Amino acid sequence: MKIASRGAQMALLVLGALAAACLLAAAPSDSFTIPAGTTLHTRLTAALSTKANDTGDPFTVEVTDPVFSGGEEVIPAGSTVQGKITFLKREGAKGKGEMRLVAETIITPDGTKYDITAGLQEAQGPSGTKVKDSEGTVEGPGKSKKTTAIESGVGAGVGAGAGAIAAGGSGALYGLAIGAIAGAVHSLAKKHAPAVLPMGTEMTFTISRAIVAKKIAQPPDPAPKNHP
Repeated sequence: MKIASRGAQMALLVLGALAAACLLAAAPSDSFTIPAGTTLHTRLTAALSTKANDTGDPFTVEVTDPVFSGGEEVIPAGSTVQGKITFLKREGAKGKGEMRLVAETIITPDGTKYDITAGLQEAQGPSGTKVKDSEGTVEGPGKSKKTTAIESGVGAGVGAGAGAIAAGGSGALYGLAIGAIAGAVHSLAKKHAPAVLPMGTEMTFTISRAIVAKKIAQPPDPAPKNHP
């Protein structure tokens, strides 16, 4: 009888443990995780450029596609993402304009904030502005090769014409060389075009480390009013 009693107690304990496990599995978790590598598809709300902005300037983008965790929407479309320009180099005669954008905060439409670290993965601006590396550095288009060739050709032609007038055929050859050099020097002296991201540019950020946050309890529906 004692053996049977002990067996029954063990069976009850096992059944109780199973029941508790089922309840825990069925109960909703009060937190969620957004894993590293999650992408945020966004749209820029105000223009940025290496000509008008500086290192440390803030920027804001709007989430265009919702983000889900465990089958639940945790970052709705319409949420805003705020960040900073962490590095900026202005364009000049010897280099292209560059700026690095890092997202730091997500704010959902209900005001909930999540701290993040997310680098820019993709953004296509006009005239060749693009993301050049894994750190999210946006690079300007540089000088136009077509314009450089035209300027050199025009310089060579003008030089040849002036040399021909001054000294005949041999002068034309000297003028051609001098004009070509002058055109090339003028092209080198010109600055590269700035990196520009206009308002409305579609931008993709990648979250670099997992986010663990508590779910926000939804307020209960208001009780219906009893009309007399």
